[in-house]
Amino acid sequence: MHSEDAVAERPWGALFEGDRADGAIYRDPALFDAEMDRIFKNTWVWVAHDSELPGPNTFKTGHVGTSPVLITRDKKGQVHVLLNRCRHRAASVCEKKKGKQSVFVCPYHGWSYDPDGSLRKVPHRWGYDENFDPADYPLFSLRVEQYAGMIFATFNADAPPLEEHLGAARKWMDLFMKQGGGFGVKVLGQHSFRFPGNWKIQLENTTDAYHFPIVHKTFLDSLDEETENVFDVLGQGGWVEDLGNGHSVMVMIPSLIDLEADLEAPIPDRFADLAAELAAEGHDDLTVRRLVRAVGGTGFNLNLFPNVACSMAFFRVLRPVDVATTEITHVAIGMDGGESVGPANRARIRLHEHFQGPMGFGTPDDAEGWERVQRGVRAGEGMPILVNRGVSAPEGTAEPGHEAGDVSSEVGMRAAYRMWKRMMDE
Repeated sequence: MHSEDAVAERPWGALFEGDRADGAIYRDPALFDAEMDRIFKNTWVWVAHDSELPGPNTFKTGHVGTSPVLITRDKKGQVHVLLNRCRHRAASVCEKKKGKQSVFVCPYHGWSYDPDGSLRKVPHRWGYDENFDPADYPLFSLRVEQYAGMIFATFNADAPPLEEHLGAARKWMDLFMKQGGGFGVKVLGQHSFRFPGNWKIQLENTTDAYHFPIVHKTFLDSLDEETENVFDVLGQGGWVEDLGNGHSVMVMIPSLIDLEADLEAPIPDRFADLAAELAAEGHDDLTVRRLVRAVGGTGFNLNLFPNVACSMAFFRVLRPVDVATTEITHVAIGMDGGESVGPANRARIRLHEHFQGPMGFGTPDDAEGWERVQRGVRAGEGMPILVNRGVSAPEGTAEPGHEAGDVSSEVGMRAAYRMWKRMMDE
């Protein structure tokens, strides 16, 4: 029913004004189609971490918006993001989640492609005339750039450089990657699930501390007193800061912004056994302290518009499926230090399982809230979605010139929706 021209003519940006949005932002299928075109095909979208492509001819599959892609590292070490679509009759050329292979063969007619996307071979080539040149039919390649081990891709050849797009968020990405504890950061594993709701509900969530003591009470009740005090996210002088271009940071535990600061502080009792185990692996005292401090993750969530969050100790990636379906992938990360940091990585996985794992306390409670938003927005036509919460940030926290509010504020949501509005109005 919705032609591309009709979608293009709608004044979608008017659905958000100031600090409130029309409920149609969650439920209009034509708007969803326009978002995929104006946002996900026009800006930088996260697709992988560098450690997921550990050597030549390694790959993973993923999506940019609703477009399936193949993320590869070729034999020269160059990273490519390619549409997972054969140039002949559009069949996908790879269905595996990840692996290593030097050629991708379409199962329909056997066209084969190198990891850089070039067309290697066409079976029964005699059926094409002399003007047919395989060099004219590579897999479609997206523009690719990286920062801090994070790989981004875009369809837009005219998009600004990635570092310009990230802007003030780069500082926080650098801080987040200190979770390597002096080693690099690597992906340890991941798990995905879907919820029946719009992608922007999830976009809002990782910059929302207001819900934490309410939705996650069962998680807080499961903690020992020392850890529960650490997770008093509304009571530690945190803040939310607009970083520009839709990005924001929510600082919940200011003492854990820089994991390499205050390393001389006593090791918490709950990590004493881990510290002893790491020392037994041969690490010196400073390295033990860095690793122990990194195990619990950072004290902030960094929201990178439009699809990934560096969320305390893991990556949370959203994938729009349709207007009322979103896939979430939680990517567990750890230290890239081999067997000697094994105890620290095992501790990180246990902490991840406790809150964000498939059977953890956090994910089921969050998902129910998101699902209820999608159900509730069907009622009350014309009633706005409010993102107006927030008093001033504690003095001396946010960068001068950045909008900021207290940790329970909705500054991050307003930042994302301003970027959304800007892109939907273009």
